[in-house]
Amino acid sequence: MKTLADLLPAQEGQISSITGIDSIAQRLSEMGFTPGQAVRVVRFAPLGDPIQIRLRGFSIALRRNEARRILLTPA
Repeated sequence: MKTLADLLPAQEGQISSITGIDSIAQRLSEMGFTPGQAVRVVRFAPLGDPIQIRLRGFSIALRRNEARRILLTPA
């Protein structure tokens, strides 16, 4: 299954779920990464980490290991 970390800049996806049941998964949910939401990768930092994400009209920076936990629905 594709994750948010697999997208390239300007690609979009729809969130399917977040893996794990720890504090990181809870924090991602509280930030608005919920099933059904559309997300778009804006750009990567020069060394590839963090990733700038567009979600619900906001720009959010995520570490690549956090983005790998967000599963997207198949296109």
